[in-house]
Amino acid sequence: MQKNLQICKNFCIFVLQIANTNQMNKYIPSLRLRTLPLSMSGIILGGGMAWQYFAATAAAFSVMRYICVFALAILTTLSLQILSNLSNELGDAIKGTDEQQQGRAAYGLQAGTLSYVEMKRFIGVFVVLSMIFGTALVLAAFRTLFCWQSVVFLGLGLLAIIGAMTYTLGKHNYGYKGYGDIGVFLFFGLLSTIGSFYLQTQTVTFEVVLAAVAIGLPIVGVLNLNNIRDRENDILHGKRTFAVRIGKKAATVYHALLLAGCMALFACLSCWYTLIAMPVFVWQVWYICTHDGKALDKQMPVLMFTTIAIAVLAII
Repeated sequence: MQKNLQICKNFCIFVLQIANTNQMNKYIPSLRLRTLPLSMSGIILGGGMAWQYFAATAAAFSVMRYICVFALAILTTLSLQILSNLSNELGDAIKGTDEQQQGRAAYGLQAGTLSYVEMKRFIGVFVVLSMIFGTALVLAAFRTLFCWQSVVFLGLGLLAIIGAMTYTLGKHNYGYKGYGDIGVFLFFGLLSTIGSFYLQTQTVTFEVVLAAVAIGLPIVGVLNLNNIRDRENDILHGKRTFAVRIGKKAATVYHALLLAGCMALFACLSCWYTLIAMPVFVWQVWYICTHDGKALDKQMPVLMFTTIAIAVLAII
């Protein structure tokens, strides 16, 4: 008991140290803030479709409960995204993958502003935050933790935490074996969208599953673009991403299919406003065909913010 209390005390002290303005500045780069809007795409889409569902069925619901569940879903997915970012940084640093990266921002470990111990503690903070927000989300949605829905979602939350941490960390990291695209699609596409819809409505429709697949495709595209950019460096360090496995030409075709699939599925759902993104997608595929390496970095925020814009346009 005394040992557990000491661990809690040390954890609280560390959190307070991070909250210190002078200390916080060295942690901020590792959060990778520009990636965070992307993780909210599925929550926005699923939550928006839940609102449409209530309006179409005239089902009784509490606006306050809706807002609470939506806010907690956002906080949970942001915590998971940051956890994934931090774990990815630590995993790549341990394997030396980021040591000689050119043309991209140096995060805490690579820049030398964070130690391995500090990073591990920082990861621990977001494991705890993910658990707290996730548990609160399930409680707000189902009003109890002792029902089968709560058990299922708590289990899915635990899998999401494990998935976020083992992308590059540990002996069984799946990012280095080329399965990162599948993990991103499942957690930030399907689970995020369908989960946020179900937490609001306690039901699932064919339309929301189709929308989850549609928004998951450009989210995977962001990872694919990242992997195309880092392809040469990843080859040197044994990181066998899907882009490394199939080569740039095939990865570019794969990227085009992801974006085209997104547009086609939203068209099937009669979400015509989303087609505004088509010229951006066409231009991006052309850009990938004619550029490589660090020149692709500027395309990352383009695809991220286009994806979240599509999620918003789909529910108008």
